[in-house]
Amino acid sequence: MEFAELIKTPRVDNVVLHRPFHSPVWGTLCLTGHHLILSSRQDNSEELWLLHSNIDSIDKRFVGTSGTITIKCKDLRIIQLEIGGMEECLNIASSIEALSTLDSITLMYPFFYRPMFDVTEDGWSLFSPEQEFEQLILETDDWRLSSVNGDYSVCLSYPQLVTVPKSIDDDSLRKVAAFRHAGRFPMLSYYHKKNGMVMMRSSQPLTGTNGKRCKEDEKLINATLKHGKRGYIIDTRALNVAQQSRARGGGFEQEAHYPQWRRIHKSIERFNILQESLIKLVEACNDQSHNMDRWLSKLEASNWLTHIKEILTTACLAAQCIDREGASVLVHGSEGMDSTLQVTSLAQIILDPRCRTIRGFESLIEREWLQGGHPFQQRCAQSAYSNSKPKWESPTFLLFLDCVWQILRQFPCSFQFNERLLLTLYEHSYASQFGTFLGNNDYERNKLKLSQKTLSLWSWVNQPSEINKLLNPLYEANGLVIWPSVAPQSLQLWEGVFLRWNRSSKYLEEAYEETAHIIEYNKELQVKVNALRRQLAELETEDGILETP
Repeated sequence: MEFAELIKTPRVDNVVLHRPFHSPVWGTLCLTGHHLILSSRQDNSEELWLLHSNIDSIDKRFVGTSGTITIKCKDLRIIQLEIGGMEECLNIASSIEALSTLDSITLMYPFFYRPMFDVTEDGWSLFSPEQEFEQLILETDDWRLSSVNGDYSVCLSYPQLVTVPKSIDDDSLRKVAAFRHAGRFPMLSYYHKKNGMVMMRSSQPLTGTNGKRCKEDEKLINATLKHGKRGYIIDTRALNVAQQSRARGGGFEQEAHYPQWRRIHKSIERFNILQESLIKLVEACNDQSHNMDRWLSKLEASNWLTHIKEILTTACLAAQCIDREGASVLVHGSEGMDSTLQVTSLAQIILDPRCRTIRGFESLIEREWLQGGHPFQQRCAQSAYSNSKPKWESPTFLLFLDCVWQILRQFPCSFQFNERLLLTLYEHSYASQFGTFLGNNDYERNKLKLSQKTLSLWSWVNQPSEINKLLNPLYEANGLVIWPSVAPQSLQLWEGVFLRWNRSSKYLEEAYEETAHIIEYNKELQVKVNALRRQLAELETEDGILETP
């Protein structure tokens, strides 16, 4: 298919661009295969370059012979294009609708993008399972790197190489995979250097109503326990939901078959409930009534911050089991590709200082989310404005990034990176010139040959000129575990995402200028703050919010 077939009118002059808190811009509108471009000859006017893949929905309205196209984007901005002819307006709207809903991944912009910068580092080869394993064997020799999934026949959503207990052979892994939903057998997610405890992740066991068991599965999980130790299975579903899964062939670990493990159910919502929550939240943030009571009521009704609390509470529980209880943990829900990854990733940020560095955080995203099989193509197909009925869409990754932002805000000296890195990941997970978030798993990315045909996001982010923008000036490296508060007063709306387009650029400039002034003052307090935190960590004080397993 040629893009020209979809572009009925490639260029329109005298188009007016309207954006909140910006003056109208007159210019020429051009459509290409992947971009909507508005170029103006006005002084101090920036060009608008909008990826078609970033468009969530469009609406058109006509007054006389002119029309207005309202474009709502996946990054939550809203723009209006005022076009002087009805035919031109209809053609532009029709072309945008067609170009923003292309079915074929290979027609997307990452396959056509050519970088305007020197690529000095191949982001595709930065974070491999082999590199992670090399770090692991420096600490322990109880694990091995298995190629049982080398042809993806065991599990389509797992990478080709997986880290498993050394005492478990590949034949046993195949039997365990047959006992777990979609073949997602328990594999290593994190090794805690402090005490040798581990965190594993998987999907639900297929016990069914008959209480089916798998001795190889029991052996694999028990292989992670030290002598005389118990473990915790954190199921991210409510108990009644897990019980209902048994009727559909799923289920959970029976205590009789896993006597050394205690099962804890922590309800984390997924799919449609989260998508509806995002839609309600964005609706609240776009409310122009200027009524504070109404706005707060809408914010509360969205339940977004409630979901944040549920996820953070469960992640803190997993971290607490490992660090304070000295126990290993297995985390799973149903498929093990959504709430499971939220919990395992956040627990590592709490426990491991390396995950709070730029490279460490990139490695975490690559390991837990991309290689871990989170279906980005499905989950990020729509955002908050789409008129289509949600199928598999869910803001799972955005919720994770929001949780990271909450922790970063509570511990501003513990992260090497700033909010901009989180915003970058959010934007590129929905629409990007890079191939990193294309596809739903490692199998699909290999099949599409993304590493050969597209550029990795990490190649761009890790340039010196870009990485300097992501650095946190308050950062001071330390080896402490950090315990975020999940009290209601501690969780805030992430303005950088949800109010980003509802504030004037002047407001943002003033905010950044004020931030620059207080950075020097904050640096002086930094040493005192970190010293106090170390003292608190030594005292092992708790604020009563974390739950004891």
